[in-house]
Amino acid sequence: MSKHGKTLEKLRQRPINAGIKWTELKSLLLALGYEELKGKGGSSHKFYNREKDALFMCHKPHPSPDVDKGCANSLSEHLDFHGLLKR
Repeated sequence: MSKHGKTLEKLRQRPINAGIKWTELKSLLLALGYEELKGKGGSSHKFYNREKDALFMCHKPHPSPDVDKGCANSLSEHLDFHGLLKR
């Protein structure tokens, strides 16, 4: 299974797996056609998919590299809604 496939599998699990790293989340979104929108700094990050006209926002975790369950749940619901997370 590919690296992105493993991340998608974590997002399909219920309850959501809390072991998703920020680098995995960002890499997955970029692979799915999202671009990172540059903000004014801070930990809030936005990703936009032009094809789906879909915006996803999440806070970059610190000091831990693991995203919180709220962010992982939001991403799972977002990808499912836009047909990018096949269950």
